[in-house]
Amino acid sequence: MPSLLRFLTVVAIIAGAAYGAVFALANFVNPSPREMTVTIHSDKFLKN
Repeated sequence: MPSLLRFLTVVAIIAGAAYGAVFALANFVNPSPREMTVTIHSDKFLKN
């Protein structure tokens, strides 16, 4: 039983670290908007 508790503790710590990393990325990193141009050839619109 102690090995199960140790395993669950390690899994909980890893899950908490992952949650913290996602939270930090979502709240503290500001993406810079930029313009994007995509060229679509006219043969993509023609369906025969």
